[in-house]
Amino acid sequence: MDKHLTPGHVICLINPVTVNLSHNILVINCGSSSLKFAVIDPESTQVLIQGIAERLNSPDALLKVQPLGSQAIPYINHAKAMAAILASLGDIPIAGIGHRVVHGGEFFSASVLLNEDAVAKIDACRALAPLHNPAHVTGIRAAMENFPELPHVAVFDTAFHQTMPPHAYFYALPYDLYKTHQVRRYGFHGTSHRFVAEQAATLLDKPFTELQIITAHLGNGCSACAIKNGQSMDTTMGLTPLEGLAMGTRSGDVDPNLIQFLVEQTGRDIRQVTDLLNRDSGLLGLSGLSNDMRTLLEAADNGHSRAELAIDVFCYRLAKGILGLAAALDRIDALIFTGGIGENSAPIRARTLAHLKVLKPTLDHDLNSAHGRHTAGRITTTDSALTALVVPTNEELVIARETQRLLQP
Repeated sequence: MDKHLTPGHVICLINPVTVNLSHNILVINCGSSSLKFAVIDPESTQVLIQGIAERLNSPDALLKVQPLGSQAIPYINHAKAMAAILASLGDIPIAGIGHRVVHGGEFFSASVLLNEDAVAKIDACRALAPLHNPAHVTGIRAAMENFPELPHVAVFDTAFHQTMPPHAYFYALPYDLYKTHQVRRYGFHGTSHRFVAEQAATLLDKPFTELQIITAHLGNGCSACAIKNGQSMDTTMGLTPLEGLAMGTRSGDVDPNLIQFLVEQTGRDIRQVTDLLNRDSGLLGLSGLSNDMRTLLEAADNGHSRAELAIDVFCYRLAKGILGLAAALDRIDALIFTGGIGENSAPIRARTLAHLKVLKPTLDHDLNSAHGRHTAGRITTTDSALTALVVPTNEELVIARETQRLLQP
């Protein structure tokens, strides 16, 4: 499978007899230089076709569609890429389009049918997510231009966290900064945290609205979330996705005075320091080798000391974040690992649990090595004081289901 496409999905053309075509949802995830898509039947969960238009507005622009193959589309922009995607869909009927939007600010506490007012509010959040929201607006407008007859829905990464209480989302800053500039903690990865929490409730045979769990979404971006009775109570990311855990290229939490220190000591300006914290830090910065955990684990096994350091920092900071989130709960029914690292890296889960001795987890190494696949996700022993599960995420399916829900009369 092409590494740029959504992991975990088997792509094939489905026999029309097995798929309820009237429910097909086109899911769009638009970045600044890419446009990722998938057509999903939210009822059967089957993916009919998916792909990505990448390196847009460059001579190397490429459209990759599975199962159809790749096509060079030099210098193509988002609108024309959307038209190319439309052409690739052939005769597959679409009932609606769901758009992933990173930041909904305080405007949106749930998914919403898109109109001009909603698009304007998404655009108004561009200062809160300058790398994401402008691209989302571009993608939404391109999709509306190419699919004017279809309903469009926005599903927000921040929406699930709008249930956080004020003591969890306020910074200890002058209150006017919140009133005037909406400076507060928002949180991200909400669709993933919500999905795996609902899946965990099923696996644990407990009502979602009575469950108290901590979910850890670990990929290139990482965040953890405390969920109580079906609602987000706290999460590690904040105003932007930079806050919180150590990540692939992001530093996570640092002393705020570090920015001024680096400006004065290194000659960088504020924008360059911010870029360093977002793009050159985390696993990549510590190791000097890679932001890919698989590469670092292999290097550490071969004696690479800085790869070992990066892994240690990652796991310790994750455990520290998990224990901090416990303050939002009365108990921890389960700890959930998800995302590319969380689902596939047994060593990272083991190292993280080793830092959580206060919660008394007892890891079953065989179950952990099998990623919990044969025990409803469980990787701890049946008598472990802390239950830990591996639950695969599927953000695209959440977006498809949310879109279908809003399209129903």
